[in-house]
Amino acid sequence: MSADQVLTLTAASAAAFGLAVLSAVAGFGGGVLLLPVFGALFGLRVAVPMLTLTQLSSNGFRVWLNRHDLHGRLIGWFALGAVPLAVAGGLLLARAPLGALQRLLGAFLIGVVIWRRRHPQPRRPADRSFVAVGAASGLGSALLGSTGPLTAPFFLAYGLTRAAYIGTEAAGALTMHLSKIFGYGAGDLLTEQVLRYGLALTPATLAGAWVGKRIVGRISERTFVFLVEAGLVVAGALFLIGW
Repeated sequence: MSADQVLTLTAASAAAFGLAVLSAVAGFGGGVLLLPVFGALFGLRVAVPMLTLTQLSSNGFRVWLNRHDLHGRLIGWFALGAVPLAVAGGLLLARAPLGALQRLLGAFLIGVVIWRRRHPQPRRPADRSFVAVGAASGLGSALLGSTGPLTAPFFLAYGLTRAAYIGTEAAGALTMHLSKIFGYGAGDLLTEQVLRYGLALTPATLAGAWVGKRIVGRISERTFVFLVEAGLVVAGALFLIGW
């Protein structure tokens, strides 16, 4: 491995660790913020499948850390919509126009925060509505690398917080990321470079998830919700400006 490759991997590992901590605390956000870093280092169409590989380890570990608080019923409904759309999105990535979709998602996320502030006690969504949430998230994640902020308002409105929210959201995302791998593989996007770097970044994401789990138990529920909403605004702004 050349000196330039070692430097690139070191920078990517540092970013993966820091943003895995963020994801473990807020339940999302690491993928959205990590994609610009990976995009700058490797190019967007390499960065998206590479990000998926790092998210597999990060989400899997978050599921394990919060396994006692999972809501299996919601995970099942979410996966029902997410799995087929994630596979379809993975096949479309090589040809999809990403710019318009990014801006639309950015406007939606910021709008959700405004809506939540105007309706501090939204109606609890039905379990089956998570099929649609999963479908939208699966397609968007396959095309944009991460849409964790898209699902956050719905899990929060359902009443999940802290360990229940983080673990359940991560479990739903895990089914989606596994499905995306099949789509990327069929579309010849899982190159040797993607697999090599994805494996190399796994220790940093696992360490970040563990550190984040230690932090989240020490913050109040009000602070937790504030962090999630702040993350939605930041993620929406990043989507709007095109990273």
